[in-house]
Amino acid sequence: MEYFITFLEGLISFISPCMLPMLPIYLGYFAGAAGESGEEKKKAGTLLGAVCFVAGFTVIFMLMGLLAGTIGRFLARYQTELNIVCGVIVIFLGLVFMNVIPLPMLSGIRKQWKITGPFSAFVFGMIFSISLTPCVGAFLGSALMLASTTGGAAKGAVLLFVYSMGLGIPFILSAVLIGYLASAFTFIKKHYRVIEIVSGSFLIIVGVMMALGWLNKLLAVLSFS
Repeated sequence: MEYFITFLEGLISFISPCMLPMLPIYLGYFAGAAGESGEEKKKAGTLLGAVCFVAGFTVIFMLMGLLAGTIGRFLARYQTELNIVCGVIVIFLGLVFMNVIPLPMLSGIRKQWKITGPFSAFVFGMIFSISLTPCVGAFLGSALMLASTTGGAAKGAVLLFVYSMGLGIPFILSAVLIGYLASAFTFIKKHYRVIEIVSGSFLIIVGVMMALGWLNKLLAVLSFS
């Protein structure tokens, strides 16, 4: 269940108002790195760049999960207090995502990067995970809070890998299907406010369940079912 939650958080991060509009720009970097080759080679180069980019931010996010899980294991004796603190943080992030509590840093950071090949795309992904963390901060923060309360270091890393796949798989699919997704992107952009409300409400529900200890109990029940 916790893996489904973190995957869903990664997926919602992908369609966040400051992430999705930048997608064509990112893919344009990778297409530019493919040079003036034929159409098929250019598509392959764009796809390879997207995969390396996703691999780059996955490495950093997994390290974050490893750290969160390690800290959570040391604080396991204070599980109730940890649940309350993490739950309140997630509720706060949900209110921020809904713009009930404005936090300008979530507007994201937009910079120009030079992509020249697979390695630079990988490094770009690592830089993205740090410089654009505010853009996906609400759901990344929720995933980290979940990692700190549901397992040790290894599980924390796995949870953030799952989060990265929720964010990364749609990114890779977009690199393949970018020409067919214009209408879908337009629909999402027109309904950003609805997405913010639904997504923020999801975070608040997770935060309340976490703070009350219900989430751990639910996960324990599901693990034996």
